[in-house]
Amino acid sequence: VGLAQALVHDPPVLILDEPTVGLDPRQNSETRQLIRSLAGSHTIILSSHILPEVSQTCQRVVIINEGRLVAEDTPEGLTARLRASDRLVVQLRGPVEEAVALLGRMPGVLQVTPDSHEACRLYIDCAPQSDPREAIAAAIVERGWGLRELRPVGMSLEEIFLKLTTEEPPLPV
Repeated sequence: VGLAQALVHDPPVLILDEPTVGLDPRQNSETRQLIRSLAGSHTIILSSHILPEVSQTCQRVVIINEGRLVAEDTPEGLTARLRASDRLVVQLRGPVEEAVALLGRMPGVLQVTPDSHEACRLYIDCAPQSDPREAIAAAIVERGWGLRELRPVGMSLEEIFLKLTTEEPPLPV
């Protein structure tokens, strides 16, 4: 109701504080969609500590810690600035140690790290602006290891926030 009251006057700027708190999942989705649709014709400032909500709604993020601006960018831009490399996740059916050694020698690959929780999942850190996905896929398929997943991995807004506002390391991906 408060959002409808504000929109009646067609203001150029909307300041929304926790606009989806207390809404059911359908209302959450509809409110996010409404906010995104208004972005072209209004400046919208959304204040929220619900970071998945922010990442699903906002094109740019401002992070404030103890009253001090610590970051302003797109979520993708923040990820690029905070990570020294691009990251891929690979899941395969095959010998993990052999895959780590092979993929670690490929051009553009900086480091290959096995997932500590899932045996056949690897995290591959790649040099910025390199994209070894096709070569990685070809190498895995040539050896018959069964490629189950190959995708880029960004940082969640929660990981970004923790990295910028705490001394503790963020939670693992």
